[in-house]
Amino acid sequence: MSSEQTTASDQSDEPTPVTTGAESVVRALENAGVEHLFGVQGGAIMPVYDALYDSEMTHLTMAHEQGAVHAADAYGAVDGDPGICLATSGPGATNLVTGIADADMDSDPVLALTGQVPTDFVGSDAFQETDTTGVTRPITKENYFADDPDSVGDTVGEAFAMANRGRQGPTLVDLPKDVSNGETDREPGPPRTPPTYVPAETADERAVGRAADALQQADRPVILAGGGVIRAEASEQLREFAIEHEIPVVTTMPGIGAFPEDHDLSLEWGGMHGSGYANMALTMTDCMFAVGTRFDDRLTGGVETFAPDAEIIHIDIDPAEISKNVEADFGLVGDARAVIEQFAAAMDRSPDTADWCERCRDWKQEYPLDYHIDEDDPVKPQFVVEAVDAATDDDTVVTTGVGQHQMWACQYWTFTQPRTWISSHGLGTMGYGVPAAIGARVAADDDQTVVCFDGDGSFLMTCQELTVAAREQMDITVFVLNNQFIGMVRQWQDGFFEGRRMASEYDWMPKFDAVAEAFGAEGFAIDGYDDVEATIEAALDYEGPSVVDVRIAPEEDVFPMVPSGGDNGLFALRGEHL
Repeated sequence: MSSEQTTASDQSDEPTPVTTGAESVVRALENAGVEHLFGVQGGAIMPVYDALYDSEMTHLTMAHEQGAVHAADAYGAVDGDPGICLATSGPGATNLVTGIADADMDSDPVLALTGQVPTDFVGSDAFQETDTTGVTRPITKENYFADDPDSVGDTVGEAFAMANRGRQGPTLVDLPKDVSNGETDREPGPPRTPPTYVPAETADERAVGRAADALQQADRPVILAGGGVIRAEASEQLREFAIEHEIPVVTTMPGIGAFPEDHDLSLEWGGMHGSGYANMALTMTDCMFAVGTRFDDRLTGGVETFAPDAEIIHIDIDPAEISKNVEADFGLVGDARAVIEQFAAAMDRSPDTADWCERCRDWKQEYPLDYHIDEDDPVKPQFVVEAVDAATDDDTVVTTGVGQHQMWACQYWTFTQPRTWISSHGLGTMGYGVPAAIGARVAADDDQTVVCFDGDGSFLMTCQELTVAAREQMDITVFVLNNQFIGMVRQWQDGFFEGRRMASEYDWMPKFDAVAEAFGAEGFAIDGYDDVEATIEAALDYEGPSVVDVRIAPEEDVFPMVPSGGDNGLFALRGEHL
């Protein structure tokens, strides 16, 4: 090849210079390595979409903005880097609010880009104007109002970096139309956080040493692994640490997958509907090694009765979480992976846990997760979850909506890997499941299976996103555990409201297999135990989106259960125990 040819080839590989703020926004995303975006078009965001026309990034047009942000959220939860969602001003931006709040509660990395009316119209109640930064300030890690075409690309880059660094979370950039359309020739740099933002990496060594001494001397230690373990890519370090020192492991619900549930040391997850043996361990421990958890009320029950005899070692990258809900005896601020490695180095010996581990194994035998089957009755949802688990590989990604189906999914599926359990935890957002499955499908490896467990009420909220899955021929399988109730509400009404079932019964439910067909997906139905195995196999084998309408026992309840604000060690195994 001649030198002239080489030069020409090199020049052809160079990106086209930016000429507008919108092009600078797109270039900033490209600089960040973004490959996929989820959004809905509209007037104020249109310049950014026009700039995307020649980009190699892939955009998925969602049916609703809430679907876009949930898809971006799940993408980030599976991939580890921020998911990107776009919406126009006014109703487009406000339709993102639920999903942004969800990502904020769960520390999921999301970058939202919203259109805005031209700067001169801001504050005039212009068409589709909303104070988006004001509305979202309480539910974002950081948000920005772009005011200059020359700097907008760097602003987007900073927002991406902020969503990803330290405690992950959602960020937002509001883009006035005149800024997007404005002229600029300034190329944005790589994504970087402000020099003043320096989250702690390692904890104070002396504090680690004191905490390690307490852990070594414990008779009944337990590791509590939260979602921060997964976010910090610390699952392997935690597994090695637990096995090396023979310490039983309880996860929080967001921390499911941080430690393999098929390991002898696993007590699975604790809290309101966690396993009885996990809750017994949390109650009886004398030293809790808690990593990446905020000790929310669904985990702790009544704070005054939570781990009453335990010294609490609390590790978190966010100093605001230390002693916020549960007083820490040893508060350690730092990255979960780095601090676990510090502990591994500081531990001179292991605690003597032989008797304690035996006691934990006894609790597993005493309080197993189980259910009764009568083949003449409607199908039990637990049976379906176990059957799908058995029919799929260990790296299958599971998404859910919120409700009873969510609890059955994480109770009766055996999770062995991080980033395979994708759900709404802190906010408890019904409708999360289907759009999350779409985002997870985009982020997951091609050979990974993606399944969604949804409830009938939850599915109705976002089932329109099946149109996206059908259009893109996405291989996702949705199991609607259909009991014709808002099941968790019905369960609480029966348990705590003397059976007054107000506005919880859905006796008008459509046939979800037919709904799926109308949207362009494949529809299946399960009416009895004889249908289960073959239908699951057919739905999973279908190369595209499929929906299985599973007509389950309508009044099946979720147990164990710690009543709200109750003592974790006094969980109910059946309704009569409440």
